[in-house]
Amino acid sequence: MSLKDRLVEDMKAAMKAKEEGKVKLSVIRMARAAIKNSEIDKKQEFDDEQVIEVLARELKMRRDAIAEFAKADRPETVKSLEEEIAVLMEYLPQQLSEGEIRQLAQEIIQSVGAQGPKDLGKVMGALAPKTRGRADGKLVNQIVRELLGS
Repeated sequence: MSLKDRLVEDMKAAMKAKEEGKVKLSVIRMARAAIKNSEIDKKQEFDDEQVIEVLARELKMRRDAIAEFAKADRPETVKSLEEEIAVLMEYLPQQLSEGEIRQLAQEIIQSVGAQGPKDLGKVMGALAPKTRGRADGKLVNQIVRELLGS
């Protein structure tokens, strides 16, 4: 079953769950709308990999918003964003641990022959496709910078 089909099925289940499925229903509707808008922009039907990219983008937006709402002392909004993040995480691949990212980064650094901070772009270019949707880009960048000694 494709990821888009799974979203439709889960949306139906959330509708049937009434009150308990309210958050999940709204998040799935938002995700499906974001996917549809991206498909319209790109003028093509998305496969699972492209759907994961859209979901990862939505997840990142919510994570960034949590920090802003926490600064503004809005705990109720932070809580609702955390619930939305939990729903989105169900549809993304298993997230990589910091150790796994570090190991992948070290392998890429050796394979591209990176010497220092000036090679960050080379390393990130090779590493990004392997971590897309499975790790936060900021964390990946931070680990690579640390390993390159910048």
